[in-house]
Amino acid sequence: MKPQLGPELAARLRESAEKSAAAGEPDREVLAALRASGLLATAVPRAHGGAGGDGAEVNRVVAEIAAANPSVAIIAFQHFAVSARIAEWGTGEQQRRLLPRLADGSVLAASAWSENGAGAAKQNLASTGVRTPDGRWALSGAKTFTTGAAVADLYLVLVKTGGDEAGAEGAYGAAGQTFFLVGADNPGLVPDLGLDLAGMRGSATGLLALDGCVVSDEDRLGPEGHAAPIIAGVRETGATLGAVSAGIAQAAFGLALSHARSRGLLELATVRHRLVDLATRLETVHAAVERAGARTAPDPGLATLHSKLHATATAEGICLDVARMLGSAGYGAGTAADRLLADARGVGLMGPTNDLCRELVALSWSS
Repeated sequence: MKPQLGPELAARLRESAEKSAAAGEPDREVLAALRASGLLATAVPRAHGGAGGDGAEVNRVVAEIAAANPSVAIIAFQHFAVSARIAEWGTGEQQRRLLPRLADGSVLAASAWSENGAGAAKQNLASTGVRTPDGRWALSGAKTFTTGAAVADLYLVLVKTGGDEAGAEGAYGAAGQTFFLVGADNPGLVPDLGLDLAGMRGSATGLLALDGCVVSDEDRLGPEGHAAPIIAGVRETGATLGAVSAGIAQAAFGLALSHARSRGLLELATVRHRLVDLATRLETVHAAVERAGARTAPDPGLATLHSKLHATATAEGICLDVARMLGSAGYGAGTAADRLLADARGVGLMGPTNDLCRELVALSWSS
């Protein structure tokens, strides 16, 4: 049975979006409801207690959550991404230990890849992993823009463990980088929610310090020094951040339609035609995201990149046009239109950033 976003949880998510935007903090009560909803099982294989969802199913669930609360959708997307990486690259022991708990919501996962100075391509990491005499790893450094910081139970952390040279993929990740699964209970892992973002204010996006963070070799995900192929394979699944943009655009269109109906503006042909144009652009966003998830394109990885580029740009444009349609009703700080526009801007900055997506697409022409 496919996980479904029920009306009660959707209503709680919408209410939470307004609350979190004002406070600039994650809503832990609504995150607890998300954990209990069964939705977090989406990307976990059925053999480990999950729903066995593919990229298309992940995109569907993320878009539904984003239409109600984009910040929570970003947290869920990161959870699904880590779940899928463990299902694909984890050892049998890691899968048996973690996947059932990722599915039932007792463990919420997050990614910690970005850091100051590394650039969007993550090729110049300063954070390091060094072998200790007893065979463990000492992780040191700091991560930035970690979504789910302070609310996640498990972090997929990217550090440099060897030479930092451009890997086979060239544009994303580098040779000598390794992934580690680090529990939030590790005393050397310290989250900080000090970032004050313009949008996605309930996403718990913050900093993560690695200070005396020691993990075992059993916590390593994938081969030592070969994180780049794991990173490159993410887009091949068809799961795309464009799904978040699709949900945001859907919510913005709903605002415009509700505004027009409540004021009797649907009697005006000019208003109806503007709404039709918005609906057509929204349809292209859904189509691009669905094509990525279905993996029917000649190059599914490229389709995933294109879906993010198109969905983020189009969703931001839809949100801006909706704000204009609402006039003064869409200009107030903290209004739904204002929140959605700020959230829409943020998706293009999330990894892989839109500029990096362009580089990755261009790279394919010379290979």
